[in-house]
Amino acid sequence: MPARAPKEIAQVAAATGAKKTRRTWDKVLVSGFLAGAYIAFGGLVAIVVSSGLDPETWGTLPTLFTGATFTLGLVLVLVAGSDLATGNMALVPLGAMRGKIDVGDVVKNLTLVLLGNLVGAMFVAFFLAVQTGVIGDADATGTGGLTYERLASIAEGKALEETAWQTFLRAVGCNWLVCLAVWMSLAATTVSGKILAIFFPIMAFVAMGFDHVIANMFFLPAAIFAGVDIGWDDAALNWLLAGAGNLIGAVVFVSTSYWYLFLKDQPEDEEERTEEPVEPAERG
Repeated sequence: MPARAPKEIAQVAAATGAKKTRRTWDKVLVSGFLAGAYIAFGGLVAIVVSSGLDPETWGTLPTLFTGATFTLGLVLVLVAGSDLATGNMALVPLGAMRGKIDVGDVVKNLTLVLLGNLVGAMFVAFFLAVQTGVIGDADATGTGGLTYERLASIAEGKALEETAWQTFLRAVGCNWLVCLAVWMSLAATTVSGKILAIFFPIMAFVAMGFDHVIANMFFLPAAIFAGVDIGWDDAALNWLLAGAGNLIGAVVFVSTSYWYLFLKDQPEDEEERTEEPVEPAERG
């Protein structure tokens, strides 16, 4: 089967977003937990791979390595199947714009998915990043010390050095790219095609230092658990600003734009009316 054309992507995205709201709350929470954990896995491997690279020698290449390895997170989300709030911020509102669901369905879905994402990301941060010793502490030597320094640099940059306006704008840019990755993955009909569609937008947003609220739900708690000098109030403020920016990036620049281009005043396509379950690789 050939790749879907842009109009077909929009139709499938609207149908997928609507179907996401028709599952029971417990399945949404479990799906959200898995996605939060998957993004955390991406964040953890990105820290390990990019730690110990002296900027004086490597320049900005560590950010490229970080971005390239972080793509693991969204690959797991979309190919294995789970619900990521930042992807749902584009798909679920599009279902509402298409008249398939109402605003209440959108709010309920995003709330449950965000909660599941937070628990999943923090689970990996505490048990699999810090308690395992993969992330060391301030007194650690060897690889543990290197991963601690890399995590501390990332977390302090996001929680303490960015202004509120910078965090918000970086989050807008981040989720514009993340949702384009999800969007383009719907064009592909093979696993390899989906992975290729995911790789470049995700690598780009990480390399540019943009803010992804779910990734920050891993980086900041992991740093706090490891003893980095940032507070939960710093983390909460970052999540609020990043979440708001991510929502704007998804709804304004992806959902609304493509609804206007391809779905506004257009009758429902047969593919949109089907009630078959969402394919795992189409979940975002």
